[in-house]
Amino acid sequence: MNINFPILLLAALAPMGIGFLWYGPLFGKAWMAESGMTMEKARSANMVKTIGLSYLFCVMVAFTLQFMVIHQYSLFSMVQNDARPEVAEWLRQSTALFEGSFRTFKHGMLHGFMAGVTFALPLIGLHALYEQRSAKYIFIHAGYWIISMMLMGGVICQWA
Repeated sequence: MNINFPILLLAALAPMGIGFLWYGPLFGKAWMAESGMTMEKARSANMVKTIGLSYLFCVMVAFTLQFMVIHQYSLFSMVQNDARPEVAEWLRQSTALFEGSFRTFKHGMLHGFMAGVTFALPLIGLHALYEQRSAKYIFIHAGYWIISMMLMGGVICQWA
């Protein structure tokens, strides 16, 4: 299986666009209140650094998410180091047989949702608990990642 880097780079843009809306007109005031952020502090940020690193981190999420949303990677991962000719033939036949199975936007969104709920929510929740943040804080951030990972998963599963 080949990794489709252009699609991963495209999918990594989804959290950037969602974040613009999520932390802007949708939940910006609530997020600022819950996190202690002020407009003055936000304006003082190095936006080139912030946006550049944010995109890099989103690319990393997209790269990892592809292995969750594309089932065909599971076939490959089982036998990738097996040099037997019959295994290579099995992989070729299996890949041809199941090439398009579960490769839809809707299916990718399902797995993106599951990843958001089972990875992003617990990680955000753990940090928030130790920082003594509110449930509102947790759900603002987790909601953002669940929606972002759903959209990323859909794009990756459909087109990668």
